[in-house]
Amino acid sequence: MVIALLFSGQGAQKVGMGRSLYEHSPTARALYDEANRILGWDLKKVCFEGPEAELTQTKVCQPALFVHGLALHAILQEQGRLGDVQFALGLSLGEITALTAAGVFDFATGLKVVAERGRLMQLACEQTVGGMAAVLGEEREKVAELCREFGIETANFNAPGQIIISGEKSQVDAAVAGAKERGMRKVMPLNVAGAYHSRLMEPARAAFAQFHADIPFAVPQLTVFANSTGQPVSDPAAIREALIQQVVSSVLWEDCMRGAAAAGVTEFWELGPGGVLAGLARRTEKSWVVKSYAEYADLAV
Repeated sequence: MVIALLFSGQGAQKVGMGRSLYEHSPTARALYDEANRILGWDLKKVCFEGPEAELTQTKVCQPALFVHGLALHAILQEQGRLGDVQFALGLSLGEITALTAAGVFDFATGLKVVAERGRLMQLACEQTVGGMAAVLGEEREKVAELCREFGIETANFNAPGQIIISGEKSQVDAAVAGAKERGMRKVMPLNVAGAYHSRLMEPARAAFAQFHADIPFAVPQLTVFANSTGQPVSDPAAIREALIQQVVSSVLWEDCMRGAAAAGVTEFWELGPGGVLAGLARRTEKSWVVKSYAEYADLAV
């Protein structure tokens, strides 16, 4: 058996996430308490109690999902169940969680990286008027053509026939209307704070690059795939560049998943709330074995 761990991206968060981990596992409790000390605000209170509007903020949900994923990882490790894990993949912010699980960062460093990423991306959202939309059931080239016509970008290739587009809100709205005129039947605006993974995030990318200058990167102990290329990445300098570029690049999630399967993965374990990545995996290839771990009851041996 060869296992790949999957770590959630923004949008998977929900109020109550991690509460059972904190209540039942001293290991998870220690991580949440350490996160509170590092961040200087009460992450666990927002995760466990909300309000949802606060948890949904980019600067909050990114560290929240990071800590939740690594708390699940720590419990599985404690249970001795990670011996067959050879790969780690993460969607968007989840790439930092995957890199931390792979030993590129320690917990404290990874948390600081993801918290700064969330802060900078929220700032970029507040400084622009961006939007996103989901395009379902269409081929990549047809969606790319639509984006070129309306001056926007493809943000996520999540699964076959599930592509997210991103850019200036007025242009995304025009693209949604234009798509329907072209016979694209399932094009839906998304309720998001900004245009993630588009050129509107360039201020965040530039500041994130400066922040990274003094952050040490180790060689990963697991095979990690970069969202921006869909390929494995192991050189610390290349990992740094991929992580910075990812802020403004398309997330090639389908490519990452197919690459991992082609490299020999026989099971995917999602460590995160909601089962979003498990759903995308099944949409990509029904024969893949996928398990979801979200709360303490799921971890019963």
